[in-house]
Amino acid sequence: MVKGIVVWGAVLTALLVFTGSVFAKASKKATKGCYMGKYQGDKVVKTDAEWKKIMTPEQYEVLRGEGTERACSGLYWNNHKAGVYHCAGCGLELFVSATKFESGTGWPSFYQPIFPENVATRKDNSWGMDRVEAHCPRCGGHLGHVFEDGPKPTNLRYCINSASVTFVEDKGK
Repeated sequence: MVKGIVVWGAVLTALLVFTGSVFAKASKKATKGCYMGKYQGDKVVKTDAEWKKIMTPEQYEVLRGEGTERACSGLYWNNHKAGVYHCAGCGLELFVSATKFESGTGWPSFYQPIFPENVATRKDNSWGMDRVEAHCPRCGGHLGHVFEDGPKPTNLRYCINSASVTFVEDKGK
């Protein structure tokens, strides 16, 4: 009996290692070699003056003031290039282009973050609505909102302001 458990343990371990390597290869293929880093808990803290120095007025209004850009006005709402979207405040990798989809809303929409840890959420009851805000866990910057009307496999729509992100195109190294 014990021998059988040990054998099954070895089989399960091998399966987990294989599955992990397959996932890693699929992730790398999806980003075509872009570096992906999980959020590790480090924080970026700056004064308002420091944020204003490194951001455009629109970025500051969205990221620090929790503003929203007008629909179809942002730089990335209609971007179809391969690459990675980073937080415009601190550079944390947020979304890979393979998860971007056409939501018809006029804002860049993604069905999942690059890693779950890389996009934080909290309740947002502003403007008399019950919503879920998406923000950067590293610098606290407002990214947009998350809705439950997205495509499979997550059924989520991360509706993100272009001003809250920068895009690093995959040049096909």
